[in-house]
Amino acid sequence: MSLLSEQIQAISRDKNIDPRIIIEAIQDAVTAAARRHFKSNENLVAIYNEESHRMELYAAKRVTDVVVSPETEVSLEEALQADATAEIGDVLYEPRQDYFEELGRIAAQTAKQIIVQKVREAERENIYNEYIGRVGEIIHGVVKRFERGNIILDIGRTDAILPRSEQSPAESFSQNDRIRAVIIQVTKDAKEPQVHVSRTSPELLKRLFEMEVPEIYDGTVVIKAAAREPGERAKIGVASNDPDVDPVGACVGMKGSRVQAVIRELRGEKIDIIPWSEDPVVFAANALSPAKVSRVQITDFTNQRLEVIVEESQLSLAIGKRGQNVRLASKLVGWNIDIRSDAEMRREIASQFQSLLTRTDAPLTDLSAINPAYAQYLSKAGITTIEELAEAHVNDVAGILDISFDEAVALIEQARRSLPVTAALPADEVAPVEATGAPAPSAEATAPTASAPAEVTPDGGRPGGEGQEEQEQLATTERTASEPQPGV
Repeated sequence: MSLLSEQIQAISRDKNIDPRIIIEAIQDAVTAAARRHFKSNENLVAIYNEESHRMELYAAKRVTDVVVSPETEVSLEEALQADATAEIGDVLYEPRQDYFEELGRIAAQTAKQIIVQKVREAERENIYNEYIGRVGEIIHGVVKRFERGNIILDIGRTDAILPRSEQSPAESFSQNDRIRAVIIQVTKDAKEPQVHVSRTSPELLKRLFEMEVPEIYDGTVVIKAAAREPGERAKIGVASNDPDVDPVGACVGMKGSRVQAVIRELRGEKIDIIPWSEDPVVFAANALSPAKVSRVQITDFTNQRLEVIVEESQLSLAIGKRGQNVRLASKLVGWNIDIRSDAEMRREIASQFQSLLTRTDAPLTDLSAINPAYAQYLSKAGITTIEELAEAHVNDVAGILDISFDEAVALIEQARRSLPVTAALPADEVAPVEATGAPAPSAEATAPTASAPAEVTPDGGRPGGEGQEEQEQLATTERTASEPQPGV
């Protein structure tokens, strides 16, 4: 085996590159160096001879009927002398082995630079193909050096970069420290390490639990969601595929041994383990742990907004230090969460109710008994508020809405009952509405009708009826009998 062949095999083993790639790089380098050195019109091509393990230089010429350029073309007759099977259009390679002796130091240096560049490109491509499928995995590295706040790690075959933005504020490292980090990105950039790692990604939290909890590794327990504020607090939502396995207990471990191992790796970062639920209302209530939630309701399903009601004593706990607890819960659930205390809600409801009571210009749409279509027709007729409806004439309302008089009466009465007390008409000024629209006679001038409920006195008579007249006549007789009679 020649020295060139031994060098090719050594580079292949050292860089873990296919020997064929190195051979192609050498061929391209020698071809470029020869063309640059001789500056001839010949199409010089370097070819590696696998039998002799040597580089050979040729001038490639195309076989044609009529030779126009002797440097790049050859006639069919001349080609047949060199190769009996030559045809028009074939490429004939004429040896130029003596050219190697004329290649000087500058040409050799040019070839070396091209070979080094080609090998580096092949190495970067090889590293990219190796690590691109490992994004999200944990790797071990040793701190090699520091560059402008970034940490360069030696991960074996190549270097990895831990950017300042991916470093936890609670951590500090020194040279030669061993670090576990998760791969977040792999690039083909030639100016810096291709592998980018992180110590702040939620994926690191997931992978650490996967290493510590066998149930997560075998798929019995699944981490559905994770959220972190590096160095301070983290939350994970876990679910179990086996009804007999408690996902939270599996992650905590005996006396907290499993979760404590993860906390130590993250330099004391607190971790809340939350039971996951498909219902965002239930999941949000769990995610706000350790605060106790009174009620959760969806306020905007399209924009994914939730409103959480807690007791006044739980409000600060639910919000957390600088809003940390609710912020992590929002990231974990994937919904925007608004937290309010029950006392605040009661005050707001009371304020709205008081505002409604003091309004004299409430729109018709605030009247619960009215049909939206009725409100539209009444508005076109000039009746736009509840107060105007309460003062409207029954015939007008019936005509506008094309409804019966009874329905119009009921609608007006509902509007009157909905008016604020300060805006309602006095009772002695509001005459009951009859079907004709005219005020009804007063109660003093009208005898009770048969349909009206009759009030029964203890003695069985009706007030103002025959029983009362008989009692008055009896009392008159008694008074007359007791008075002294004239002339007696």
